[in-house]
Amino acid sequence: MTSDTRPRKTRENQGWLWDSTAWNGFPFRKDDIVVATYAKTGTTWMQQIVLQLIFDGAEIENISGHSPWLDCRLPPLQEKLDRLAAQTHRRCIKTHLALDCLVYNPDIKYIYVARDGRDVAWSAHNHFHNMSDTLINAALDAPGNKRIPDPRPGPDVHAFYRAWIAGQFDIGGGKSPDFFDHVRGWWDARETPNILLVHYNDLVADLPGQIRRIGAFLGIEPSNWDTVTTHCTFDYMKENAVRIVPFGEIGFVGGSRTFINKGTNERWRDVLGEAEVRAYRQLAEDRLGPACAAWLELGWLGLETRPRK
Repeated sequence: MTSDTRPRKTRENQGWLWDSTAWNGFPFRKDDIVVATYAKTGTTWMQQIVLQLIFDGAEIENISGHSPWLDCRLPPLQEKLDRLAAQTHRRCIKTHLALDCLVYNPDIKYIYVARDGRDVAWSAHNHFHNMSDTLINAALDAPGNKRIPDPRPGPDVHAFYRAWIAGQFDIGGGKSPDFFDHVRGWWDARETPNILLVHYNDLVADLPGQIRRIGAFLGIEPSNWDTVTTHCTFDYMKENAVRIVPFGEIGFVGGSRTFINKGTNERWRDVLGEAEVRAYRQLAEDRLGPACAAWLELGWLGLETRPRK
């Protein structure tokens, strides 16, 4: 008899903005697609890619409407369940959960997107610092939630990075798992046939090639690859941010264009000193092991073409 080594849920994950119990008892369909990420690693970008593949390059008016974040406290869970139940197309569902906090289904497809932790920190600071009072209060007032101090970090990105890397600022709030635990869990499952690991750097370096890789994994062959690719470029998404980003114009100071911010990597290079860069790399290797740490920093393509930074 062989042991069952498939991923399995071992714990719940409840923070001020999300609640993993939303997945308990979820009625999967066998062709469902789950886009899983740690926050600010390219979630909306991957949702756009998957939806473009599903809808054959058609314009998408509302990513969150087509691909809801199931474990988010907003909007109410039943509203999202009803929306998904009404969909007749192939479904794409978003999560920010660690793999061991997620209900795993061997019959569906999972796409996990990763990004260098330093880039995540810079993007996360912009994201959380610019959250609106409207969004935060709506989440904190959601049924079953509780009031906490303002979760937004201050304006100093360097101070945010130091706190975040030390585990002293929890993006998820409450009991959210840390960044390295999140990455390691999905990395360890990388050979599971229905799980695909994608890296942000690879999307930047070869978007057409990565879209084709994702399409092959999902078994989708669109009729017009050029249109699909164009609709997944950063320029297109920035230009159409109003109808693409979650929470619309009310969620962030400055509106939807704040959500889709720079789309670039290595902004930390102008801030972090050499000692901090070395410390990050050592921490990543200690927490992830050399192979996973190298992939997290460089991506699949980068492992073959670039020296580590």
